[in-house]
Amino acid sequence: RAKASIGYIPDRPYLYEKLSGAEFLRFVAGLWGRNGNGTEHRANRLLELFQLRDRQDDLIESYSHGMRQKLLITSALVHEPELIVVDEPMVGLDPRSAKILKDLFRTYADHGGTVFLSTHTLEVAEALCDHIAIINKGRIIARGTMDELRTQAEAGSAGLEEIFLKVTGAGELEHVLGASEALAG
Repeated sequence: RAKASIGYIPDRPYLYEKLSGAEFLRFVAGLWGRNGNGTEHRANRLLELFQLRDRQDDLIESYSHGMRQKLLITSALVHEPELIVVDEPMVGLDPRSAKILKDLFRTYADHGGTVFLSTHTLEVAEALCDHIAIINKGRIIARGTMDELRTQAEAGSAGLEEIFLKVTGAGELEHVLGASEALAG
């Protein structure tokens, strides 16, 4: 039951390549016992949103990396999970699809869903996340809202990138920047 309430989007889209996109979505929906008109309608809306509807009957092996990522995203959302676990979701996405995905995540969270996002793209985390944990060398070293992180890091109105560098050892970065300036000069 718990697994059925989770949608997972890995950073690499491993899919059953000998299935069509539509077959794959029916397969995934069936795993969660969600075959039916409502699920099919939701799948079709997501396919349309991510501009895959006209390719849904093509074999996945013919899809580009970005198309596979969009199909994987669709498969994670098709059964309307309570929690979405996401690892580097923007990899391979065109700017339009990345914007759609960010809007979907924000809307999903605003309506009571939970999105657990792992990313190295700090601008995405800052824009999307209500709560952020900064992990360094496998340990959480800071966590909270952006305002709480700013307070913890004594970082004024800094953005997440600046906070991250400060709490993980910005002195190292300043050393690297100084070395690169010396090379340029």
